Amino acid sequence: METIPDTADMPVAVHPDRPRLRKRPLKALHHFRELLKDKEDTEQVFWIFEALPRNSFRDEAVRFGTSEQGRAIYASEPYLPAILDDHDRLRAMPEGSVAHAYCDFMEAEGLTAAGLVAEGEKMGKPRYNDLIQWYGNRNRDTHDLLHVLTGYGRDGLGEQCVLAFTYGQDPSLAHLFIAYAGGFNMKKETQTKAPVFRAIGEAKRHGKAGPRVWEMNITELLAEPLDAVRERLNIGTPHAYHEAHRILREEGRNPYDLLGRNEQQGDIGTAQPA
Repeated sequence: METIPDTADMPVAVHPDRPRLRKRPLKALHHFRELLKDKEDTEQVFWIFEALPRNSFRDEAVRFGTSEQGRAIYASEPYLPAILDDHDRLRAMPEGSVAHAYCDFMEAEGLTAAGLVAEGEKMGKPRYNDLIQWYGNRNRDTHDLLHVLTGYGRDGLGEQCVLAFTYGQDPSLAHLFIAYAGGFNMKKETQTKAPVFRAIGEAKRHGKAGPRVWEMNITELLAEPLDAVRERLNIGTPHAYHEAHRILREEGRNPYDLLGRNEQQGDIGTAQPA
């Protein structure tokens, strides 16, 4: 099990045993094909991120972790799943807050932040007690929160859009690869006229327009009104996504079951290869 960081001391910036990852596009393609076979197999997403690491991720993790803001957030939020899965505490926050919307979403979908951690642990990779690990974990742990903030559902297109939104904030090739490859497969399999790529592009622009969510104090954000947070973070209305859903329904398709398998598209939560 992933250990909860000790708040007494900040971890080292980069653990001496942490290897440098290299890009392996063929490996990423292999795991994407496996993901298409079973969209609930979230482990495949973590492998894709490891195969397509972002070169600047280390430097940005250290920059944030050693900043005054980063140190303050580490002191108050060393481990986000413990905060995000405490629904009793979140439900005590004001009505209309991000916290209530988040609990509604997670409970309706049967999701937990700890569950996403467990999916990543299936890789069997070592975890390093350093700032890169902590920063990458925050990127991972806020994935479902992004669904709530952006208004994208857990349907196939909604997942691609959340990844594209995340790319706008964190330009990792893996985010872009999964978003557009998933969109291409959706168009190929359904031949829909829905604006799939326009929705993905719109999501990317919306992500780029605001600050990185995982670099914010999540506890404070959860207590704010949802609409106010969307306005403050400059998160636009997903018009193309809603239009895509409208067209899909006009075509007689269920956006949450595009391939006719009567199953929900899997939650392809993200995490940098920390």
